[in-house]
Amino acid sequence: MPFGKVKWYDAAKGFGRLIAEDGQDVFLHVSALEPGTPAPTPGARMEFGIVQDRRGASALSARLVEPAPSMVRNTRKSAADMAAITEDLIKLLDQVSNDLRRGRYPEGVHAQKTAALLRAVADQLDA
Repeated sequence: MPFGKVKWYDAAKGFGRLIAEDGQDVFLHVSALEPGTPAPTPGARMEFGIVQDRRGASALSARLVEPAPSMVRNTRKSAADMAAITEDLIKLLDQVSNDLRRGRYPEGVHAQKTAALLRAVADQLDA
C-alpha cells in the first residue's frame, strides 16, 4: 500500500486530497477512513490503497500512520520561561479566587485577559 500526506481535508464536507509519495493527487472520502479515525489534518502521513475511477485516483482503506507535526511544539517557550509564566499565572488566579470568594466574578477587560492568558498557557502545555 502506498503512503502519502494529507494535502487538505474538510471534515464538515467529509472529503479532501492526499499527495502520494510518487506525487499523485488522490481523492480521500470519509468512507475510506478506518472507523474511529479522527479527521486528518494537513501534513498527516497516511497509508492507503488507490483505485482509479471515472474522476481519477481515489483512496481506499486509508489509515493514519503519523499525525501532522505540531506547529506549537516547534515554537513553544522554554521550560524556564514557562515556569516564570506559571508562577505569575498562579498569582493572578489567586486574586481571581479571592474575588470569587467575595461573590464577585472578574468583569470586562480583566476577565477577558485572564481567560486569554489561561488559554495561551494551556496551548503551550498541551503542545
